[in-house]
Amino acid sequence: MSRAGRFSCSHPAACCCEATKCKPIMSAVFEHLGPSQFSRLIYGAIVGLALTVALEHEEPVAAVMAATLVGTGLAVGLAELYSEFLGTEVSTRRRVDRARLRELAANLVALLLGASFPAIFFLLAAAGAMQIETAFELATWSGLPLTAVYGLCAARLRGEGWPAALFQALVVALIGGLLIVFKALLH
Repeated sequence: MSRAGRFSCSHPAACCCEATKCKPIMSAVFEHLGPSQFSRLIYGAIVGLALTVALEHEEPVAAVMAATLVGTGLAVGLAELYSEFLGTEVSTRRRVDRARLRELAANLVALLLGASFPAIFFLLAAAGAMQIETAFELATWSGLPLTAVYGLCAARLRGEGWPAALFQALVVALIGGLLIVFKALLH
């Protein structure tokens, strides 16, 4: 049976979650995130996690940390957009068409969202809802399951079964875990 043949729901990605009540939600999410956006979302989440782990002992102001995460996500996203834009033009020897430009922009947004996710905790700290230390803990430890869920859903979107999807989730979470262990060894 082909991968596409495994799906019984209207949108293949909706099968990421077996629960009936979850399928419409997953379908709506996947309607807006294509495969390349998922890879950029994971990439951005790892960038955000790495930045959070790297700056934890620098004691930045909460609002500055939030701005740093968003700014870094934007810078990395724009660098990737520009390099993909140039790569497309060089490889095709043509100008980038609007459809490809929209795809590149969607990739930028996905990367920015992934990298900026931890900023939520720092904005809450800046508003006085929590201490900066709590914001760092939440940003760090929420990054692991978040990247794992992204990896799981990307694998299910690709048509993988649960064992392969869980393995992919574990691998992407291990990347974040290695960042945390590496930083712990340095301090």
